[in-house]
Amino acid sequence: QVQLVESGGGLVQAGGSLRLSCAASGRTFGMYGMGWFRQTPGKEREFVATLRWSGGITYYADSVKGRFTISRDTAKNTVYLQMNNLRPEDTAVYYCAAGGIGRDVDLYGYWGQGTQVTVSS
Repeated sequence: QVQLVESGGGLVQAGGSLRLSCAASGRTFGMYGMGWFRQTPGKEREFVATLRWSGGITYYADSVKGRFTISRDTAKNTVYLQMNNLRPEDTAVYYCAAGGIGRDVDLYGYWGQGTQVTVSS
């Protein structure tokens, strides 16, 4: 089992920045990748960004490319999502995921509890 705990969400004005963190614990040696998804009420969970835990591969949704950066600290078993130039449409609950790598929610076996990000106009 892998446990994921997110932090760093909050309220920010449009154009501002936030950094989300996701600390992984437990059987982390089995993780191939980690990613971030987001969800708004009534909509399906949406891919945001993902990376390969060993490095060298990152993928981003077109809607966040150039504004968001995913990174990891292997010593801390933590993945980050640096979000710059935030827009009101980025408002969502952001979820950390672990297991595979890719845009499909089914590729990930472990999920965090989510952290709210609200961007005001």
